[in-house]
Amino acid sequence: MTQETIALYSLIESLSGVEIQSFSFDEIEVLAQDRSMMPHRHDHYCCFLLERGAVNFSIDFQEMEVGTSSLLISCPGQVHQLGFARQAHGWMLACDAALIDPKARTVIDQAFSRIVLMRLDASSLDWFINLFKLIHTRVHAEQPERFQAQLLQHLLNAFFYQAAHLFQTQEEQRIQQHTLRSVDLSKRFQQLVKEHFLNLKRPADYAAMLNITVSYLNDTVKSVTGFPSTYFIQQEVIQEAQRQLFYTTQSVKEIAYGLGYEDGKYFTRLFSKLVGKSPTDFRKLHVSE
Repeated sequence: MTQETIALYSLIESLSGVEIQSFSFDEIEVLAQDRSMMPHRHDHYCCFLLERGAVNFSIDFQEMEVGTSSLLISCPGQVHQLGFARQAHGWMLACDAALIDPKARTVIDQAFSRIVLMRLDASSLDWFINLFKLIHTRVHAEQPERFQAQLLQHLLNAFFYQAAHLFQTQEEQRIQQHTLRSVDLSKRFQQLVKEHFLNLKRPADYAAMLNITVSYLNDTVKSVTGFPSTYFIQQEVIQEAQRQLFYTTQSVKEIAYGLGYEDGKYFTRLFSKLVGKSPTDFRKLHVSE
């Protein structure tokens, strides 16, 4: 089912900017009326700690199964949808990005992987469970203690720094053959693309922002990721286009304009080249499934 726009959920009911709850269910039908069953975005971080069982998610058209002893972090803006669950038990934590130390957020936001998913050993799982219990106690305290807001923010940052540390460790194992400067530059470039792809479509625009030459940007990004810088710009555009085609009823021309393309025909050619089918065919194929 499509709609005019992709639903965007905020923490409007939370005075603290934090929501946390434990969940336990046998089958997905238990959540059949829950809004999480529909494709949606958050303007905040949404974290799922699965103690046991399995939960299936779709995040930006990438299917994944989150298994026992896993931690998934969905970043602001990502379109996600809950698929199914089996004997699932764990925690859900949602928090305003403004509460998180920028250094910890950077590790998550600039990750090479679009999906921030970690497997946890027994020690790490216990650590996160105990921390989530502490956060839950603070959020749901009947009588907030002195310095309640400061304490809660420190607990959230403890979570994000530990998650960032584990995720960065796993990611560094995959890219350890590259210099730190090259990796850092590639991450900064990808973050800039996420922030500015609607208005900036040329690698030269990003090279200027990073105070380097276009050739140096292209060579560095390709050596670290295996893809040229243009690829990441186009992927952000196409990914957002797919979201709009699948989850909204906007016309192709409207979507193209919203993505910064005044020439709808050019956008259609670009989409067709990268996806292998036209925007119209993509919509027909996926909406009818």
